[in-house]
Amino acid sequence: MREPDQQEFGFIEPRNHRLRRGVYLLPSAFTIGNLLCGFYAVLATVKGGIVDLDDAARAIGFAIVFDAFDGFVARATHTNTEFGKQFDSLADMVSFGIAPAILAYTWGVRTIAQSDILEARHIYDLAWLVSLAFALCCGWRLARFNVHGMAPASGLRYFVGMPTPAAAGMIAAVVHAWKIPIEDWRWSAVWLMLVLLLAGLMVSTIRYASFKGIPWGRRQHSLIIVAVGLLVWSIVVYSEIVLLLIAAGYTVAGLTIHVVRLVRHRLVSRPA
Repeated sequence: MREPDQQEFGFIEPRNHRLRRGVYLLPSAFTIGNLLCGFYAVLATVKGGIVDLDDAARAIGFAIVFDAFDGFVARATHTNTEFGKQFDSLADMVSFGIAPAILAYTWGVRTIAQSDILEARHIYDLAWLVSLAFALCCGWRLARFNVHGMAPASGLRYFVGMPTPAAAGMIAAVVHAWKIPIEDWRWSAVWLMLVLLLAGLMVSTIRYASFKGIPWGRRQHSLIIVAVGLLVWSIVVYSEIVLLLIAAGYTVAGLTIHVVRLVRHRLVSRPA
């Protein structure tokens, strides 16, 4: 007596079932790495030492790398799922919302808490509101992206508002570059203004380049490979200044392009 064929019962077991299940684990593994880096950044920030704060900034940087790879792997292997999308957003909230907000608060104002200067106390009281605003804007930005996606009619080229990894990366780059916490209340005020600016950029409608449309799978010019290699080498050797320049350049680029677009639109719409 022959065994019944699976087709007789109305289903076919895919031959690559195990392979598909393994492929779906790849983007989730990068997302878990992102979440672990964010959690470690929080723990390191709580310790509060100079080395600990620098480690927290580095952890946020590694979280950005993991976040970039989980999306790339998901698109390359066609394993985009609704579960992965929501899981990625939750991990981003920890790594790019909670962790940088706590790091900004600890590095920027905690040292001036014992100061007798009245202005320093006001800055210290204001700091937790600014840090909370950063975390709230991060959550708002992630929720808006899950609902609306990329900028309309832009494909994969632009984000609406500053991406949360870029905003968190700006905070981490500054901490990694200077390392020693701020001890002057005036610089703390400037720092809080920067954090508040980054929070506003996340919930704004300013377009920021996504770099998702770059055809990585196509053949590239050899000079591009050399340039990427030099960039990686410079980040490894001169991470403080190079990462700060990259983060600041990306932040300013979005603002500059937005201003140029507004000016050009007004000039075009002005009657002759």
